[in-house]
Amino acid sequence: MTETAAPQPAPAGASAWLTVDAGAIADNVAELVRRAAPAQVMAVVKADAYGHGLATGARAALAGGANWLGVAQLSEALALRAAGVQAPLLTWIYPPQADLAAAVEADVDVTVGSAWNLEAVVAVARALGRPARVQAKVDTGLGRGGVLTDWPEFTVALARAVAEGAVEVTGTWSHFAWADAPTHPTVRAQEQRFVEAVAELEAAGVDPGLRHLANSAATLTNPGAHFDMVRPGLAVYGLSPVPDLGSPAHFGLREAMRVTARLTQVKRARAGQGVSYGHEYTTPRDTVLGLVPLGYSDGIPRHAGNRGPVQVGGRRLTVAGRVCMDQVMLDLGPDFDGAPGDEVVVLGRGADGEPTAQDWADAAGTINYEIVTRMSPRLPRVVVGGDR
Repeated sequence: MTETAAPQPAPAGASAWLTVDAGAIADNVAELVRRAAPAQVMAVVKADAYGHGLATGARAALAGGANWLGVAQLSEALALRAAGVQAPLLTWIYPPQADLAAAVEADVDVTVGSAWNLEAVVAVARALGRPARVQAKVDTGLGRGGVLTDWPEFTVALARAVAEGAVEVTGTWSHFAWADAPTHPTVRAQEQRFVEAVAELEAAGVDPGLRHLANSAATLTNPGAHFDMVRPGLAVYGLSPVPDLGSPAHFGLREAMRVTARLTQVKRARAGQGVSYGHEYTTPRDTVLGLVPLGYSDGIPRHAGNRGPVQVGGRRLTVAGRVCMDQVMLDLGPDFDGAPGDEVVVLGRGADGEPTAQDWADAAGTINYEIVTRMSPRLPRVVVGGDR
């Protein structure tokens, strides 16, 4: 694996910043490639690459061996093309008003998961005089995107579009409802329905292309669901999609995001001093309070008041009181001898003893996906390692 990127200086004058280790992303993808073989790997870089930076995440994933990239929104796909990323690319969410012509002209693979999706893409292909690259999505039980009850009719329509030359089918896919619970009965049921749906497509005379069903959790825990390609998202960034089954390190992954801040105020307080709005924390003894310039507008979960973990000088501490819009407070203890400007690690790597996205998720009653994707653009980004 690539060596951990050396720490970089903070952006000049920044009170808080987010560091993205592109080398970690590349190494994580390389591990996923190893686990998925011989299946291909589509690295999902939607939601600004889960908060890590769209182009940065895409390039790092490709450097790690990803064959495809996946994004939710069509705008994300077009942004990648504008950034010069030319790898095979799938998108799956767009409204009837979307500029599908731009997608077809940019060689973006467009998901068709409903009758209107297919009709819209075919109309654009006819107008442009060239076939559109599409992937068919079947709803195998999630009850979200994809064709659910009218798959037989859809396959007939898709076959007509293929015969006309309006579309080229490059893949067929679906999504699990409970992949993070590998033994849940819906997992096997969805696998079976997916196999049936692909067979129905073939019976209609359509080559299904690359078959893909496995997200991060299934990529790591369910080899039987790998088919022709896997579609990991969270694991690309070094987070465990199944924390009950193992940490990132357990799966050979490492976190790619680190959030750091500087103390901007340090002051002594007497025992019994209420701290921040509503005085939901009261100092139990004479102590030192520190102000960290990060709050819920930066992505710190407000529900993590009195629970959110941070690290100062190698010591694990907890947010004292409420999370405010732009700041949180810490009880640094009576013997704290630091000063304003000292670094506070808010989010980092578990193997290094730092607070993790999972720690914050547990503190806020949410999932680690939300912690990394909610980090605000207000935080300056520093990219280290790999191709920036």
